[in-house]
Amino acid sequence: MEHTYAAIDLGTNNCRLLVARPAAEGFRVVDAFSRIVRLGEGVDGSLRLSEEAMKRTIAALKVCADKMRRRKVTRARCVATAACRRAENCDEFLKRVNQEAGLFIETISAEEEANLAVAACRPLLAEEARFALVFDIGGGSTELIWARHDAEAGIKPIAMTSLPHGVVSIAERHGSGDFSPAEFEALVQQIGGQLCAFETANDINRHIRQGGVQMIGTSGTVTTLSGVHLGLQKYDRQRVDGLWLSFADAGAAAEKLRNMKLEQRAAHPCIGRGRADLVVAGCAILEAIRRTWPVERLRVADRGVREGLLLSLMRWDQATAATAPANERISTNGAAL
Repeated sequence: MEHTYAAIDLGTNNCRLLVARPAAEGFRVVDAFSRIVRLGEGVDGSLRLSEEAMKRTIAALKVCADKMRRRKVTRARCVATAACRRAENCDEFLKRVNQEAGLFIETISAEEEANLAVAACRPLLAEEARFALVFDIGGGSTELIWARHDAEAGIKPIAMTSLPHGVVSIAERHGSGDFSPAEFEALVQQIGGQLCAFETANDINRHIRQGGVQMIGTSGTVTTLSGVHLGLQKYDRQRVDGLWLSFADAGAAAEKLRNMKLEQRAAHPCIGRGRADLVVAGCAILEAIRRTWPVERLRVADRGVREGLLLSLMRWDQATAATAPANERISTNGAAL
């Protein structure tokens, strides 16, 4: 039978769901959901998930569970990332999720998170690219993956790192997200200093000088900058996902956002109130990446952990010829949906 698959990516800032069915080239999305929940609000200082953040998140997860039931999902995997990795009361929260929303969510490592993002981004790699530098600017952390690429054999990660800098954790230290030029520059240099170890260990710039290195960015920061650069009056994933964005254009869009006040960013159709105080922090992380690895352009990916989860589930079923009854509707680890 053809299964209906679902994947939930519960991050520091967002709760995201995709429901899909297999197709000739990957999968066909049949339902989706995304809500800003700010689960990681305050975790940077307290190391605990707040009661209000947990309530917001469980409400969003109930919507996800309802969609999964209505779509008759038969295979699912639901994961949590940076906020739950850091929070001391994560187990308590995930138990509540299971009791109140009927979902089993597992907390995955930064390494698995990065590998899932890389798997999702593989179709965006050009055939001639011999190496890939993939980054994911999240709410609570930023992951970078250095990988070898072969058009036939696929992509194989060589090394990865996770920095304790995300848009939520940075923005919380800077209030409304407005930075003076000096504050912005100091932040870029601080993050850049932490990127140096990854560069030293992998000698990435040598390969950049030789050619054949493609950079891919998967995060709300790069998709937002793409929408601003394109002048979109409404965010359009079809125009953004796969876009080649030069760093000159990304820098111009970032400068435009930095010169806006909070309310102006909130009113922008590609940003909104939920991201208005976060996007400039993401620009600082992106600028640090650009200075460390000066490629001319990056490819924008409006895809990541959810897509990686779906692909891994489908490949697992293909490899094992899974034949679970249609009325069983269980996740791969046996937890009820």
